Amino acid sequence: MSIIELLKPLKTRLEELDKKLSDPQIISDQNAYKSAAKERAKLVTIINMGDEYLKILKTIDDDEQILKEDGESELAAIARGELETLRSQKENIEKQLELKLLPQDPDDDKSVIVEIRAGTGGEEAALFVADLFRMYSRYAEHRGWKIDILNSNPTGMGGFKEISFSIEGDDVYGDLKMESGVHRVQRVPVTEASGRLHTSAASVVVLPEVEEVELKIDPNELRVDVFRSSGPGGQSVNTTDSAVRITHIPTNTVVTCQDEKSQLKNKVKAMKVLRARLLDNLKSQQNAKISATRRTMIGSGDRSEKIRTYNYPQNRVTDHRIGLTLYNLGQIIDGELDELIEGAKKYILENKMKIAEQGKESVEEVG
Repeated sequence: MSIIELLKPLKTRLEELDKKLSDPQIISDQNAYKSAAKERAKLVTIINMGDEYLKILKTIDDDEQILKEDGESELAAIARGELETLRSQKENIEKQLELKLLPQDPDDDKSVIVEIRAGTGGEEAALFVADLFRMYSRYAEHRGWKIDILNSNPTGMGGFKEISFSIEGDDVYGDLKMESGVHRVQRVPVTEASGRLHTSAASVVVLPEVEEVELKIDPNELRVDVFRSSGPGGQSVNTTDSAVRITHIPTNTVVTCQDEKSQLKNKVKAMKVLRARLLDNLKSQQNAKISATRRTMIGSGDRSEKIRTYNYPQNRVTDHRIGLTLYNLGQIIDGELDELIEGAKKYILENKMKIAEQGKESVEEVG
């Protein structure tokens, strides 16, 4: 199917969205209106690019016709000069449109819940969790996203055994989904007296936020326990039973939230995390049934997979999935993740394009 044919249904969809956005019922529903407006903005970008592409095709045809009719005229000389530039523009827009017309992950524009847990390395791993949390916080700040801590288990030296937080904004999951996996750090810990280099690890899980309407949870399948919040070493930080632990009995999924002083707020946050985990588990089961050739995620997608190494002595960060090594560790830990994230997104798109091309070839062979 040509790019022109692929653009036709998008224009039909744009007309549908224009009608929808003028519907009083949609206008009164803030979430529905926001979702439709967001989809419309993306469609307009693609359609405008498509219209520009069609204009270039028309100009190329006109110039080629001039050259056929009289290749020696002054007008032909101008047309000949234009053609080289126009063909280059056509190729560039074609590539951009092919990427934009590829099937998108419907979760890409969602906000996320991030969970970071200390792995091997004891206190040093807990300090690394704090470093990763700061890194994502700085990146979110740079992008204009909002961060809200959902739950944390701090240690006495300023690290975290685990921390979970939400990041709200546009296209957050699309940018951060490939951060899921094992992050490894190589450095001399502050706890190391002899100056030996240690390797520690932390796991990162990035989940798209799930609206209540997307996943219904039977309240009878939940066990809710309340208890007193505590800090490092078990020290009480609250004098009321405000901390909440929710267990989803059928899957034995347990979520704890204690960072708010209000029991109700902790319960709301815990349910938000529970919905995200349950839907992620459901999707993981579905994805396991999909053929490996149709996966577009980097590597196996297994969260136990080592995805990145932060080597402090060499000022080096290596992303093992895309084969990218950068020598600006300080800036990356300070939240400058653009190059790593763009590299991962480019890799995903290239894989999607390969799969699309393979599908196209298969159809042509059958035809």
